[in-house]
Amino acid sequence: MDQNNPVNKLLNLLCFTPAGLIALAVLFVLPLIPPFNQEYLLRWLISAAFIAALAVAFDFTAGFISIVNFGYAAIMGLGGYTSAILAERLGLNPWLGMLAGGLLAAFLGFVIGAITLRLRGIFAACLAWFFGLALMGLATKMVWLTRGPLGMRVDRLFESSSNLPYYYLCLAMMVIIYIICKWCTRTKMGLAFKAIGQNMEAARTSGINPIFYRLVNFTLSCALAGWLGGFYAHYYAILTPDIMHTSKTVEVLAVAYIGGRGSLWGGAAIAFPFIFAMELVRSSLTNLPGLNLLLYGLLLILVMIYYPGGFAEFFDKTFRKTKNRIMGYVLNGAHGGAK
Repeated sequence: MDQNNPVNKLLNLLCFTPAGLIALAVLFVLPLIPPFNQEYLLRWLISAAFIAALAVAFDFTAGFISIVNFGYAAIMGLGGYTSAILAERLGLNPWLGMLAGGLLAAFLGFVIGAITLRLRGIFAACLAWFFGLALMGLATKMVWLTRGPLGMRVDRLFESSSNLPYYYLCLAMMVIIYIICKWCTRTKMGLAFKAIGQNMEAARTSGINPIFYRLVNFTLSCALAGWLGGFYAHYYAILTPDIMHTSKTVEVLAVAYIGGRGSLWGGAAIAFPFIFAMELVRSSLTNLPGLNLLLYGLLLILVMIYYPGGFAEFFDKTFRKTKNRIMGYVLNGAHGGAK
């Protein structure tokens, strides 16, 4: 790829490959093409874009510093409740409320990270999960503030009854989150993240402060989750503590790992067909609740056995093989013509 080409420079700045840009263009026009312009399929597309954005932000932590934040859905829910409460109780503009939700989620992520990230592996993951359970418990019991299981009604961002503006907003948020995370991984800080994720002791002996870099990574990931939580609140227009349930985190984790841990783009790419498949299962097999969680587990097992790098590894290998074959045909054809 010619790096002096203006198009390639722009793609490099935006952290996109030509294939990624084509995929994004397809996602942009998809809701304008029947049958995807139907409202129920638009809702599926929004769910897919939302999970894709969460998977990118989740993978930023799980894929680079090897910390699985099992309280991720609770952090996202905190952002949603913050934006909703500020909008409904204090009359704050919802757009500002979404940013406020991200900031509060970042602050709580910093506090949780300062406590948990001194631990390693499963201990840090479990402690983050316990914090998530505590947040869900507070959202359930503080009925005077959150209305608990009754659900809190929230104003929507757009007056239109169409889901189309929400789809393009969520798609834009997904792209912004991807670019932010990708930019971070390209810096010296990103090298520190990778070093810590591969071998924390070796990184420490190289002069890297693991706690500092893990804390920065964890805080940013939580901020992005809180921002998305604000979108969730003002899109669905009702909030219940179920948004903070661990099963929501498992759904994001499954998408991130099936997409390819540490790739960032893999989870975003796989989220759309994956969520559509799960929605079809839910709508077709309503008498089997929880079947989607079983399918998550089976898919994760298959991925870990055959493609530990997920869809990103599969795509890279397939693309490389195809490219080599094409080059081989071209070279053989050139040699044949020379003869």
